Amino acid sequence: MNTVQYEVKDQVATITMARPEVKNAINEEMHKDLYDSFQEARRDSDVKVIVLTGTEGSFSSGADLKSIPIDQMDTFDHGEYLERTYNKLVTLLDDIEKPTVAYMNGTSVGAGLSLALACDFRFASPEAKIALSFLHIGLTPDAGASYFLPRLVGLGKALELGLGETISAEEALRIGLVTKLGDPDSFIHALKQAPSPAYGWMKKNMKTGLDDSLPEVLDAEVEGQRAAGKSDAHVKAVQFFLSRSKR
Repeated sequence: MNTVQYEVKDQVATITMARPEVKNAINEEMHKDLYDSFQEARRDSDVKVIVLTGTEGSFSSGADLKSIPIDQMDTFDHGEYLERTYNKLVTLLDDIEKPTVAYMNGTSVGAGLSLALACDFRFASPEAKIALSFLHIGLTPDAGASYFLPRLVGLGKALELGLGETISAEEALRIGLVTKLGDPDSFIHALKQAPSPAYGWMKKNMKTGLDDSLPEVLDAEVEGQRAAGKSDAHVKAVQFFLSRSKR
C-alpha cells in the first residue's frame, strides 16, 4: 500500500495514514488502502485492538481537495464521491466488533476528524489542533460527522463546532470529543483484555440504545447476552471466579 502503513504487533493492528507531504490528506487511493487495512484487521483473529493514526505529527488534514479535478467542478458530484468512498469506509468502521482507537497525533480536521469520530475512542496529543472545517470551503460536514458528533458533544455544541473554529486538544477533552490526552498505549493494553464477543455486543447495543425504544433495546440485550453467555471468555471467567471462591 502506498498511502497507509499497516502493522500488527502484540495483538494490536496499527493503521497509519502516510501522506506526510499533504498532512495525510485523504485521496481515493488512501480510501482503498484504509478500507483494505480495516478489513484485514477485522478478519485477523490475532488482532484484539485496532488503532488509526497518522505520520509525522499529523492525523489527517481531511479530504485532498487537489484530487478533485478543477476542470470538472461544474459536473463533479460530491454525493456520488461520498457514496463511493467515505460512506463505505465509515460504515465498515462502525460495524467492526473489535475496539477501535483513533490517536489524533496532530492536525485533525475535516473528514480526517470524521474518521476519528467513527472510532470507539479518541486520544489526542496535547498539541493537536481539531476542527470541523467543511463550511470554510462551502461544504457541509460529511463522512459520518453529522451522526457521531452530536452524540458525543450534544446538538448545540456540534453545530458550533460545525462553524469551523479550531479548538485545542484540552477543549476537545473538556467537551467530551476525545477520551483522554496523551499516548493511548496503556489504554490499548487494557482494551486487549476486553472479551469477545461481549465487547462487540456492548458496542452494538449501546448504539441501539441511542435510537430505539426500551423494549427493542431489551430484546437486543437478550440476543447479545445469549451469545456472550456461550463464549469461551464467559465460561473461563466463571470457572476462575468459582475456583477462587473455594479457597
